[in-house]
Amino acid sequence: MNRSFIARNPSTLVFLAGLALFTLVITVLSEGFGIGAISTSFVKILGKTLCLCLIAIAMDLIWGYTGILSLGHFAFFGLGGYMIGMWLMYERTRQIVVNSLSEGVLPPTPEEITTGIGNQIFGVVGSSEFPLIWAFADSLVLQLAFVVLVPGLLALVFGWLAFRSRVTGVYLSILTQAMTLGLSLYLFQNASGLRGNNGLSGLQNLPGVTAPQSVVSLWFFWASALALGLGYLLVAWVVSGKFGSVIRGIRDNEARVRFLGYSVETYKLAVFTLTACISGIAGALYYPQAGIINPAEVAPIASIYLAVWVAIGGRGRLYGAVIGTAFVSLVSSWFTGGQAPDVSLGFYTIKWVDWWLVLLGLSFVLVTLYAPNGMGSLIDLLKRKHKETDT
Repeated sequence: MNRSFIARNPSTLVFLAGLALFTLVITVLSEGFGIGAISTSFVKILGKTLCLCLIAIAMDLIWGYTGILSLGHFAFFGLGGYMIGMWLMYERTRQIVVNSLSEGVLPPTPEEITTGIGNQIFGVVGSSEFPLIWAFADSLVLQLAFVVLVPGLLALVFGWLAFRSRVTGVYLSILTQAMTLGLSLYLFQNASGLRGNNGLSGLQNLPGVTAPQSVVSLWFFWASALALGLGYLLVAWVVSGKFGSVIRGIRDNEARVRFLGYSVETYKLAVFTLTACISGIAGALYYPQAGIINPAEVAPIASIYLAVWVAIGGRGRLYGAVIGTAFVSLVSSWFTGGQAPDVSLGFYTIKWVDWWLVLLGLSFVLVTLYAPNGMGSLIDLLKRKHKETDT
């Protein structure tokens, strides 16, 4: 990185410094390495929120900067979670089976171990055979590679078919939504090889790790913060140069950019694939902290929520996407976690668990109508005042 990048993007340095300070404060306050002022469960919520902020950055790049409203990026997020979840579940089950069979008179054979693992994982769907999709589940290195490759390959194929056909606007949004729905329905089937509706569970238990959850949760929190920082830096670099100027031109006037000789479809495909890879990484960090992944996690509604978060934060501003997602995610956890007190009106009691989605939808409508730049506009206002003070 050169000085010119930081000079042209001081907000990036501010964001990274703020993220580092936030990570340090949470570590000091945690139960794992700090004074225990905040619980392990809250550290997990913060870690998952950082992962959601990472996919929000990807969403902002494809929607806010390129003008493509994708309603399918949570499919890539879920695929990343499934890829790392397969290794976590396989390896944890293998250790349980090996320990169980070691109590016998004779040492277990590899076939007995494999059959035992199959019974443990697939017994819930009435099978003990490993599907082909689990062929590399015993390799952490390969499954980590699949976290990026599988979502990236799906996005590359889907994007190539869509962009070469010049599908744009609302039709492309519907198409990405259909892709997500198709993937979700496929994963619901037991024949998908990913345990159907049951999904993958027990992901919070790291194989071979005896450290308590208070420590493990901090490891994932640090990893999520690091991924968010690197993701922010990468996307900020992408949108700061010529590439960023071209994709903003595509967003504002696609026909003119094509007339100038740029391959619009190639730029779109590159952004679509890159954001899918980022989403896969975010999902791979999110679901071990959640402990479970099932097909409902990649349902179409999740991708719509993602668009709402970015809209509330302010699209076209990376910090806006992060602020909006963090705010809505934490408020959602507060409302739906039963911590918000019910409001009694005498004739009716408002239970926020039931009314949260209505409140979220209303916020989206109000932001769209009266504050199209979202919460990020507050940062814009502070920046303008700071410049006026300097001059």
